[in-house]
Amino acid sequence: MRISARNLLEGEIESVKLGAVMASIKIKVESPGLITALITKESAENLGLKKGDKATAIIKSTEIIVGKE
Repeated sequence: MRISARNLLEGEIESVKLGAVMASIKIKVESPGLITALITKESAENLGLKKGDKATAIIKSTEIIVGKE
């Protein structure tokens, strides 16, 4: 797979929760530890995502928000 995004976090799917329209996919990665991606249910089903699968979180964003307390 060739993509333009440079922020890739490889890991293992910890859980897949399918809703009526959206799906919550948790990917265990080395650092920061756990990434949660919200994708469409259709995409999750088309990819055949299930617990234990190897997966890559690909992060491509036009903005980064920084907060401080």
